[in-house]
Amino acid sequence: MADAAYGLWPLVFLNIVLFVVFAMSFFQPRTKRDWRAMGAFTAFLVALFTEMYGIPLTIYLLGSWLGSRFPLLRDTHAGGHLWNDLIGWTGDPHLSPFHLASYVAIAAGFWLISAAWVRLHEAAKENRLATAGPYARVRHPQYDGFLLVMIGFLLQWPTIPTLIMFPVLVAVYARLARSEEREVAQRFGDAWTAYAARTPAFLPRLRSTPARVRR
Repeated sequence: MADAAYGLWPLVFLNIVLFVVFAMSFFQPRTKRDWRAMGAFTAFLVALFTEMYGIPLTIYLLGSWLGSRFPLLRDTHAGGHLWNDLIGWTGDPHLSPFHLASYVAIAAGFWLISAAWVRLHEAAKENRLATAGPYARVRHPQYDGFLLVMIGFLLQWPTIPTLIMFPVLVAVYARLARSEEREVAQRFGDAWTAYAARTPAFLPRLRSTPARVRR
């Protein structure tokens, strides 16, 4: 290979394990649904790090097609930062706008997963519905956290497999969320109905709806 940064399969395995363990320390899966969410995230990581340090399949495919138009698109570790290649970024790829934005998205995603888990754990101990913290803005902040982490990685190192997987994983998390909501609705009844009516599922409202003044 043209770059020694590829073909490093121990590094592929190490990164997958580190990020899975890191995510589990924030998410702390317990139910079968939690493990399915973790499984979907793990599949994304496998596809990502396989291309990042193993075989740069996306670079090979796009290089043969677009290599003449984008000279930075080559099978080197720097060439794997596709967004940088497309805009002609020649500086340190780890300091590009896309890479810096990816750090923010990944950190925000893990923070959201952790903050939501704390609120969910507190509510479970008191046998009540979680409505505080991130749950005051969206009904499924932990799934949002996973998606933010994935978006961060896509900003940093997009590949054909992960770009294809992302919308599929969005659908998977949406399905898990609907299943979760049916169970919570049966358990909490009117409290859940009122909460769901005022709180969006995944995308927070930019502004809270002002309360109507009674006349």
